[in-house]
Amino acid sequence: MKKVFSITIILIFLTTLSSQAAATFEGGVSAQGKGNSSRIVDKTTGAGVDGAKITLPKERYQTMTDEEGYFELDTHINGTSIMSVEKKNYKPFTVTVTDQTVSAPIVIGIEKSNGNAMVLDNNMYHLGDNNYSDLSANAGEFRMESIGPFYTKRFQIKNVKFNQPIYLVIGSIIGIDTQMARSIGQNQIVNAFASPPEVYFNGNKISEIQINGDGQRIKIPSNLIRKNQANEVTIKTGRNLMQTAYIDYDDIEFMNLFVEN
Repeated sequence: MKKVFSITIILIFLTTLSSQAAATFEGGVSAQGKGNSSRIVDKTTGAGVDGAKITLPKERYQTMTDEEGYFELDTHINGTSIMSVEKKNYKPFTVTVTDQTVSAPIVIGIEKSNGNAMVLDNNMYHLGDNNYSDLSANAGEFRMESIGPFYTKRFQIKNVKFNQPIYLVIGSIIGIDTQMARSIGQNQIVNAFASPPEVYFNGNKISEIQINGDGQRIKIPSNLIRKNQANEVTIKTGRNLMQTAYIDYDDIEFMNLFVEN
C-alpha cells in the first residue's frame, strides 16, 4: 500500500491542453500558459533558464535545457511520476506529472534561492516493505526497492532566520493509501486503507501526511530546533489498518527534502 501526508497540502489538478497552450507550474501550483515548447523559466523574470537538469527517476530519464531554457521529454510516462528540476542557485523543484500532462508543452517556473533554503536531500526514496496491491496508489510507478519503513536525516540548520517560521518541505510524495486518499480517488483499494505517514523532528511528531501531493510544507516548532547542533528529521510510512495477522507497511515514494523560511 502507499500513502502521503502533510499539514499544508497543495493539490495539483492537471488538465489536457491543446498544442497551442502550455501548462505552467510554479511552486506546486499549475495554471495555463502559452507556448509551443516545454521550457524552464525563472519564476520572477520569465527568462529561460539554461543548463537546468530535468529528471524522471522512475523512468530513469534525464535531460538538460538549452541556452533558452527549452527541453523535450523523449520518454513515455506510465501513470503518475515525479519530475525533478535542478539548477545551481535555484530552490529544488519537483512536480507530479502524467503522460497526459506532458502530451502538450509545459512551462515550469523555478525560484532563485534567497539564502534561506537549505537542501537536506534531493534523492528519491521508497519506504515500505515492497508488498503492495496493484490497486494501491501509484503502484505501477514504483521502480525502486524499499529502504525500510522509515527514513532519517541528521543535519545542522544553517542560513535561516530563526525569528521567522521555519518549514520542512517535501517536494513530492506519492503512494499514500489513507482513507482520505481513497476518498478523493487517489487509489482504487476497496476494502483496506493505511494509517498516514508520520514526520518527526528531533524525536517529536510534527505532522501526518494524509494524501499524495507536491510542495508539502510542514512548520517546525521553534522550541524543537537545536541551534548550532545536529537536528534530525524522520519520515515513517504507515501501516495497513485492515491487516492484523502481520505488519503490512504502506509503500510510498518521496523526493526532494529541504528546510526554508
